[in-house]
Amino acid sequence: MFDAQGLLAKDPSSPGRLKYWDNDLCRRQPQLFDFAVTLGGDGTLLYASWLFQRIVPPVLSFALGSLGFLTKFDYADYRGTLSTAINNGITVSLRLRFEATIMRTQTAQGDGKHDLVEELIGDEAENNLTHKPDGSYTILNEIVVDRGPNPTMSSIELFMDGKFMTSVQADGVCVATPTGSTAYNLAAGGSLCHPENPVVLITAICAHTLSFRPVVLPDTIVLRVGVPYDARTSSWASFDGRERLELHPGDYVTISASRYPFANVMPPGSSSEDWIRSISRTLNWNSRQKQKSFKEWEEQNLDKNSMNLTE
Repeated sequence: MFDAQGLLAKDPSSPGRLKYWDNDLCRRQPQLFDFAVTLGGDGTLLYASWLFQRIVPPVLSFALGSLGFLTKFDYADYRGTLSTAINNGITVSLRLRFEATIMRTQTAQGDGKHDLVEELIGDEAENNLTHKPDGSYTILNEIVVDRGPNPTMSSIELFMDGKFMTSVQADGVCVATPTGSTAYNLAAGGSLCHPENPVVLITAICAHTLSFRPVVLPDTIVLRVGVPYDARTSSWASFDGRERLELHPGDYVTISASRYPFANVMPPGSSSEDWIRSISRTLNWNSRQKQKSFKEWEEQNLDKNSMNLTE
């Protein structure tokens, strides 16, 4: 794609200096990267976040996608943008990421003798461990636990800081970061949230109740999203739209704030102003024809009356 052989032919000093990265290098030695550049849309930037599960280098993103909440720079001016970044330094927005860990039950399923609520606020609170970890992921947008290919809705239980929170009968639950508030969370009816707010957004997906409203919680909590033992079907978990995994009855996902934020390079100016411009430009947020003033309305009526008198 970038004609590596052509670059080598043009510059005899390139061999030995032109190096390549791969997924394994990003995972094992993220400290080798000083700077990352993405060409594409928000999905490309999410892929960069996925590559760097721990330390993330500053990511400068050129917009070549459709919406572009996260891609802040125009590709047409890439030479000037990169020169300014290298010579004058950069400003970054540290975006909150979540660390999610799959926990698998170690007890027999389907015998009717186990209760997820009792296990999580009882046995495990007393260090009588009933689950073991089965993979951990760092995400930038959201964790979704849903019904997957099952034709019936999911049964999901939520726990906050070791306490039972609520049970949800719905197509699923979306747990989003502030950055992810404009993604699946928004489509599910969740709140818009400025990316610098240190919060966790919980939104039900097609809840079978009229009273489940989106919830905003502090990022200091530890959230658990589990499938009760008596659920009719399993559920499925996805992490930024990747690594879709089945959660059997008794399994759950632990979600907490990650120690490794995402460093998104920002253009000069106010981040709040940039965010408002983004949602206005991409979502037509609060777009409405302006209401006429009384003065303007009176002037229109006077004009009409004068026309009637003339006739």
